[in-house]
Amino acid sequence: MHLSFTKMTALANDFILVDGREIDILTIIPQAETLCDRRFGIGGDGVIFVLAGRDGTDFTMRIINSDGSEPEMCGNGIRCFARWLDARGEFSGETLSVHTGAGVLTINRELQGYRVNMGKPILEPSLIPMTASNSLIIPCEISGTHYQFTAVSMGNPHAVFFVDHLTDEQVLIHGPMIETSSLFPRKTNVEFIHVRNSSEVDMRVWERGCGETYACGTGACAAAVAGIRNNLHGNEVTVHLRGGDLTIAWDGNPESPVFMTGEAHSVFQGTVEL
Repeated sequence: MHLSFTKMTALANDFILVDGREIDILTIIPQAETLCDRRFGIGGDGVIFVLAGRDGTDFTMRIINSDGSEPEMCGNGIRCFARWLDARGEFSGETLSVHTGAGVLTINRELQGYRVNMGKPILEPSLIPMTASNSLIIPCEISGTHYQFTAVSMGNPHAVFFVDHLTDEQVLIHGPMIETSSLFPRKTNVEFIHVRNSSEVDMRVWERGCGETYACGTGACAAAVAGIRNNLHGNEVTVHLRGGDLTIAWDGNPESPVFMTGEAHSVFQGTVEL
């Protein structure tokens, strides 16, 4: 079987885009880990399937991580999804609705790329999900280092740590330990944030199921929500990631959606024999 694909990137978070509307994706999903392998496959942080819409939406997006797990959503991935459709003339109106594992998300074109309504943040601990009694300030100790973090779900769980400076030890050693902490029954994404000023933050991320990536859209949203909840910066912030910048806006109302704006690009197209 030959599988057609498009390799895409959003802030160096890279994906293999596959049109799943005319193939049996159940035969492809078990091979996602091999497809994402950077030596023996195409290489990517995940495989994204473009599927027909559900429940009145324009399209459905499913994503399989490079380790074979399936997350609820991916912020950088959904912008690649929109760019893929746009290049094929299938993003025909001003707004696109996409069914995801995190609910229905809407996308608009902007001069800076695509602006995604990421939905309202989930702040209730049991819904994130996590076992702590609150989500705002949770103390923890990792390998003798004392931290405190704020938990947020953007349809997928995030633990956001504010630190004085960013280090490899935080991300590469403590990150995977936090990902698999018993506090998080479905594991968690882990963000380390340094606040530059009232409108800019630096971020590194250890992604659940992927390891460290150059960017994470839902992570940037969670980080902005956590920063606003802790009164560390304003309601619109530029998140500087290793792969580039995202603009995140939230008015601080738990019932209001978070908006993410950023770019996405096609890298190359091809076919692979399965």
